[in-house]
Amino acid sequence: MARRKYVVGNWKMNGLTESIGEARAIFAAAAAHPSVDVAICPPFTLIGALAGAVPGAAVGGQDCHAAASGAFTGSVAAPMLADAGATLTIVGHSERREGFGESDADVKAKAEAALAAGLDVILCVGEPREVRESGGAIDHVLAQVRESLPGAFDAARLAIAYEPIWAIGTGLVPTVEDVAAMHGSIRAALGERIGAGAGRLRILYGGSVNGDNAAELLGTGDVDGALVGGASLTAAKFVPIVAAAAGLG
Repeated sequence: MARRKYVVGNWKMNGLTESIGEARAIFAAAAAHPSVDVAICPPFTLIGALAGAVPGAAVGGQDCHAAASGAFTGSVAAPMLADAGATLTIVGHSERREGFGESDADVKAKAEAALAAGLDVILCVGEPREVRESGGAIDHVLAQVRESLPGAFDAARLAIAYEPIWAIGTGLVPTVEDVAAMHGSIRAALGERIGAGAGRLRILYGGSVNGDNAAELLGTGDVDGALVGGASLTAAKFVPIVAAAAGLG
């Protein structure tokens, strides 16, 4: 089943008002590659400004709380993201799982909250280096997939992002064979869960993706796009990844 490539920039805790110009440049350049879906997930403080600056652009959050409202100081609810102009959000990024102790149950609840608020979801999974080296990477990631998936969802509104933790921001990248094996295993596990709908759900790769390696990674079986960190902060680095995705369409 043909799936449109999907390239998403996760700006993490980077970006001020002056960064809106760079985001505008990214979306303008990406328009030359209409076969690829492109989104940017800036800090919450920039969602409204970016959505307003580029009408119709896919702008997302980087996380959300599982509750729609309440006494959760400093947190952002999924309806708040939607109200600010977001159309999607990331949940379960390793920096949330590892740094903030989020469990699979937490990620599942956040994904369900986001879907209920009308947002699309990018659900992240991935293994630490010691698990990869011990040979347990696939079992580890598939357990995350099974336990983090929302109870019910439309496959068109959910994407899985496989990000080996040891490859994020390190310059290290798994072999193409390892990426293909992981994505194929995730697809098979999704098939067991949702049947034929697994063929519509996009599985992204993330972890030191750049303009030099994007074509090889995105051309790998069952890799439907990329979740990009540092290389998404400028048009000069991000647009070549989009172009690589377009060349595979």
